Amino acid sequence: MSAVIPVFGILLIVIGIALLAFELVHPGALLLIPGSILLVAGFLYLFVPNDLLDSWVGPLAIVVAAIAASLIEIPYYRWVAPTHHPMSTTVDGLVGQEAIVTAAVEPGTLRGKVRVRSEIWSARSTRPIPVGTRVRIVGGEGVSVAVEPTSPPKPS
Repeated sequence: MSAVIPVFGILLIVIGIALLAFELVHPGALLLIPGSILLVAGFLYLFVPNDLLDSWVGPLAIVVAAIAASLIEIPYYRWVAPTHHPMSTTVDGLVGQEAIVTAAVEPGTLRGKVRVRSEIWSARSTRPIPVGTRVRIVGGEGVSVAVEPTSPPKPS
């Protein structure tokens, strides 16, 4: 049985390293915790095989490894995937934002278009606004926004 323990310990270490390496290549797979636990368990099987299951040291070491990996994983994922604006935007969330007119805004129509960040929205206004003008979103309804100019149009 003693020959099986080193092989099993080495196998756990190899799998733990593989999980950690996969996590580094593909962040977001949430493999830091299981990889860390497998590394600790593998080292325990190699160096203190009797303590892993026969005493409180093995389970305690695995729990400590899980807690340590969790404390490392949370800031790591915040760094890898920083927070950003929601992918779906509502009209109410755009009020107060600045935009650029990409198609002339004409009163009484929805032919005008504005670019807010990376999205294009239909725009309306009480006065004509030429392409290139910076506008502020003052309201909206459905899939269109109401805008007011904040600066003169850019020269063409």
